[in-house]
This record gives sequence, C-alpha cells and structure tokens, in this order.
Amino acid sequence: MTQRKIEPSRALVPSLGSLAITIIVMFAALFWPAGTLDWPRGWMFLGLFLVLTAIAIIWIWRTNPELFAARSRYQKGTKAWDAVVATLTIILFAAILPVGAFDDGRFHWAPQPDWIVFTGYLLMIAGYLGLTWAQAVNRHFEPTVRIQTDRDHKVIDTGPYAVIRHPGYATAILLAAGIALSLGSLYALIPAGLLVGVLFGRTLGEEAELRKGLAGYKEYMERVRWRWIPGIW
Repeated sequence: MTQRKIEPSRALVPSLGSLAITIIVMFAALFWPAGTLDWPRGWMFLGLFLVLTAIAIIWIWRTNPELFAARSRYQKGTKAWDAVVATLTIILFAAILPVGAFDDGRFHWAPQPDWIVFTGYLLMIAGYLGLTWAQAVNRHFEPTVRIQTDRDHKVIDTGPYAVIRHPGYATAILLAAGIALSLGSLYALIPAGLLVGVLFGRTLGEEAELRKGLAGYKEYMERVRWRWIPGIW
C-alpha cells in the first residue's frame, strides 16, 4: 500500500487551535470547581503545564512533526474497543482537575503540605517530558491502536522503547499522579488510579494487536522484556 504523505504544517495550526480550546477548558475545570480565582496552586499548575506544553510542541515539531496530524483524530482502522478505551482515558485525565479543585481549592477535604505539591511538580515534569520523548521517537504514536499499513508501520526500538515496550503509558501514569499531587489533592489520585487500571488493560490489548499484525513485534518483545517498569512488569 502506498504510504500516505502527511503535511505537518497543515496540522500545526489546527493543533494550536485545539490547544487554545484545551487551555480554556482546563481553566474552567480548575477555577469553576474551586469557586475562586484566588487559588495559587491552581495557577502554579496551569503555568507549569503551559511551559511543559510549549517545550513538547517545539520538541516534537523539530523531531517528529507529522505526529501533529497523526494525533489530531482517531484514524481510520481504529479498533472499536480502543476508541472507547481512549475516550475513557481522556475523561479520567480530565477528571483529575475538577476533583483536585474541589478538594484543595474549595472544600479542603485533605489539606496537603507544600512538599507534596513539590513532589507533584517533579512527577509531572518527569511524566510530561518522558511522554514527549516517547512521542518524539515514535512516528506511529497515534491516539488509538491500529496496524498503520498506510504509514509504513514498523517496530520502534530506540529511545525509551529500548528499555520498556510502552513508555507512553508508563510516563502518562507519572503525569497523572503528578497533576493530582501538584494540585495538593489526594482525592485527585482516585481518577489517576482508575487510569492505571484502564491503561493496564489497554497495554495488554495493544500488545495482542501488535503481536498479531506487526512484523517483528514478537522478536521485539523477546529483546525488551518489560512493559512499564524494568524488572517488575
């Protein structure tokens, strides 16, 4: 099959538009539940998120620009089960924000010290940059699972993929936990914990699809033994 040519420049402007909408939604998801704009931890989180997002955009634009188009929507050939799982993943990620806002910003269900928030910043930075690294080296890093015959799908075994098979999921979990703690909320770890369960199932489902349909993936699994955490799983 002829490889589809993706024009990154055509996808960047819509991607920036989507980013602007995302920021507006995040602002509402943080400060409406908090019931106030006078919530320093909410502002600190939003500022850090914007800085990390700017770094990620520049990094991916310089190393893997076609990803903007590839990740702009669920592509044709996406498995029905994974469209549901991918959507649930987005919902759980988004739920962290209002839960954290209700907790730390409004009701103060379980006040946390600043060192917990600082730990959240570290996890958030590590998770976001780790996720960006995985996206930067993997041109097939689409939002859903499919064998990308239209994009000359090959096994990626460089960068973090030389150490674990699913660095995107592993670092997404760090990011989710970091977001919750950076908002000063232990209750926000609830949707983050549910996300772990969803990504666990998605990891197994994705591996089944790749093992069945992607040439060389079985051999890759033999070379790189661990899915998320070296020495554990």
